[in-house]
Amino acid sequence: MKTHKRFLCFLLAMLTFTIHCPAVNAKSIDDNANDTSKDKTAAPYFYVESEETGVDSFPLKKTDVTVDIKGIIADTHVTQTYANEGAKPINASYIFPASTKVTIHGMQMRIGNQTVTATIKEKEEAKQEFETAKSEGKSASMLSEERANVFSMDIANIMPGDEVHIDLHYTELITPTDGTYQFVFPTVTGPRYTGPVKDDTGNRDEWTAAPYLPDGTVPTAQYDIHVNLLAGVPITALTSTSHKINIDWNETTTAYVSLANPLEYAGNRDFILDYKLTGENISSGLTLSKGETENFFMLMVQPPERPSPSVIPPREYIFVLDVSGSMSGFPLDAAKELMKNLVSNLRETDTFNLILFSGTSYQMASRSLPATRENISKAVTLISEQNGAGGTELSGALKDALAIPQDEDSARNIVVITDGYISGESEIFELINQHLDQADFFSFGIGSAVNRYLIDGIASIGQGEPFVVTEASEASDAARRFSAYIQSPVLTDIQVSFEGFDAYDVEPAILPTLYAQKPIVLLGKWKGEPEGTIKLTGRTGEGSYTQTISAADALTDDGSTLGYLWARKRVERLTDYGVSGNDPDVKEEVTQIGLSYHMMTPYTSFIAVLDTVRNPDGGSTDVDQPLALPLGVSDLAVGYRAGSEPGDIFLLIGLAGIMLISAYYRKRLKKSRG
Repeated sequence: MKTHKRFLCFLLAMLTFTIHCPAVNAKSIDDNANDTSKDKTAAPYFYVESEETGVDSFPLKKTDVTVDIKGIIADTHVTQTYANEGAKPINASYIFPASTKVTIHGMQMRIGNQTVTATIKEKEEAKQEFETAKSEGKSASMLSEERANVFSMDIANIMPGDEVHIDLHYTELITPTDGTYQFVFPTVTGPRYTGPVKDDTGNRDEWTAAPYLPDGTVPTAQYDIHVNLLAGVPITALTSTSHKINIDWNETTTAYVSLANPLEYAGNRDFILDYKLTGENISSGLTLSKGETENFFMLMVQPPERPSPSVIPPREYIFVLDVSGSMSGFPLDAAKELMKNLVSNLRETDTFNLILFSGTSYQMASRSLPATRENISKAVTLISEQNGAGGTELSGALKDALAIPQDEDSARNIVVITDGYISGESEIFELINQHLDQADFFSFGIGSAVNRYLIDGIASIGQGEPFVVTEASEASDAARRFSAYIQSPVLTDIQVSFEGFDAYDVEPAILPTLYAQKPIVLLGKWKGEPEGTIKLTGRTGEGSYTQTISAADALTDDGSTLGYLWARKRVERLTDYGVSGNDPDVKEEVTQIGLSYHMMTPYTSFIAVLDTVRNPDGGSTDVDQPLALPLGVSDLAVGYRAGSEPGDIFLLIGLAGIMLISAYYRKRLKKSRG
C-alpha cells in the first residue's frame, strides 16, 4: 500500500513538473546532429544559473531613462550600464523593447574615460565588424532591430572590473486621442510563442530564444525613469496607470515626473503617462524646417467633432479571443471583463460570433448570431469558463473568422484580443492585407507589457484602431470607447491637395478612415519658398469637410527632428509591417534611408569599436542577460511549446499513469466493499 502511495505521489509530482516544464532551449537543439526532423524554432526558456565559476551572469546593472516632451515630440535618452563583477571576460547579449514609433538615431559607448560614437552600417557589415573586433579582443557594441519594437544589444570583451555605458537616443511623435495624450515607454519584451517550422525554408528569429526569470523573481538590475513635460500651456490630469510617480511642478506648464520609489523594480511593465492640456484639443498648424540638402514639413490638422448619427448601419462583430498559456491569470481575467463589456454593448441590429484560440481554435457558432440577450448570455458563459493554456496560433483563428459566412447587409469587423506574444507577426499582417475587402480589423492588447508591434500592426493594416487594456478596471472604458469609435467614424474619404506649395514624398501617401478623435499628421519634403496652401477635404456624418492651411503662417523648426520623423514614417510604409517581405527594392531603399539619416532600420545597425586590444588571450564567455516576465504573466508563457516536446510526452505519461492508478484503487475499493 505504501509503495502505491509513493508511486502516486511521484506521478503527481511529475505531472506538476511537466505542466510547468520549461521549453527546450532551441540553441541546444541546434548543437545536436543535423537532424532535419527536429523543431527548428527558437523558443524562450527559463534561465539556469551558469555553473562556470567567475562568470557574471547578470551584467546589466542599471537602465536610466530621461524623456523630454516638448509639444508633440518626445526626445528620449536611455543609458544601459553593464559591469563585469566576475573574474573572467564576458560577451553580453540583451533583448529590450521600444515604442513601435521611435526613431533611434544616436548611440555612444563609454568604457572608463574612453567614449566611442557609434556609426550606422548595413546590418551584415556591422555584424562582421563586431565579430572581427570580438575575435581580436577589442571591446565593441552593436545595436540591431529585430522588430520595429524589439532591439538586441551585443557587447564584446567586457573585462573584469569594467563598467560599460551604452547611451541611446530616440525620437517619437505623440498625438492625442479624444484630447488625451499618452506617452508609453516599454520596459520589457514578453516571451514570444514560436510555432514549429516545417522545413529549412522557414525563417528563424534567434532573439526569441531569450532566457526568462521565473514568475516572481525580481531582477537585480535597477530601472529608473524621468520625464520632463514642457507643454507651453497649462497641463491638466497628469497621471500614470502603470507606476506610482512623483510630480514636481514649475507653474502649470511644466512638470517633472519621476518614479515614487526607484528601489521598486519598474522594468517589468510598460511605463504609461497620460495627460491633458488646457483646451483639450491641439491646434491645426504647419511646421517647416530647412536643411542643407532637404527641407521638411509637418502638417497637423484637428478633425471635426464626432457626429451623433441618427442611423447606424447594422454591423457584424467577430471576436477572436486569446486563451493561450501566456494569458493565464491576470491577462485572461482582464480579457474576460473586456469581452463581457464588448458583447453587452452590442445593439439588437448587430450580429456577433466568438472564436477562442490557443494551439487550436473553437468557434461558438457556424454563423454569426443576433445580439439577443440569450446569445450574449451564452457568449459570456463560454468566456467565463476559460482558464488559459497552450500555444498561440493566431493565424488559424483569423482564417476561421474570415471563413464564417458573411451577411452582405452588415459591415464586418474582426476584433482580436491578445497579449500579442507571438513571433510570426508578418504572417498575421499578410493575412489581413489579403482580406481587406472583407473586414476592418481592430485589436485589443491585454496586459502590462503587450506586443504593441502586433497590436498596432493589426489595426494599421486592417484600417481599424488599436486599444490597450493594462488592468481589468479599464475594460469598461475601453469597451465604451471602442463602441463609440466603430459606430461613428469621424472623417472618411480624406484627400490632401497642395496649391502653390511645392511638396513631395508625403507620408502617409493614403489616409484611411479616421475613427478616433485625433489629429491627422502629414510629414513630407518641400522645395522653393514657403508659400501657397495645403487643403484637406473629407466627409463627416453631417456632410463635406474642408480645412485650408497657409504656408506663410507656418512655424519653423531649426533641428533635424522633422527629418527623423519623416524617415521613420517612410520606413514604416515601405516595410509595411513586414508585408513587403524580402523585396530587394524595398530593402535597398530602406537601407539607404538608414544610412542617409543615421538611424536604425531592419537593415541597418549601430556599431561602436574601441581600437585598443583589451583581451589579447581571446578567452571570453557568452552571457545572455535574463529578462523578467511582464507583470501579471505566468510561467506558462515560457513553459509551453507546440509539438511533441519532452514535457508533452511526460505529461501524457503522467496522466495515463494517474488514470491507471485511479482505476486500480477503484477496483481495490470495490473489491473490499464487496
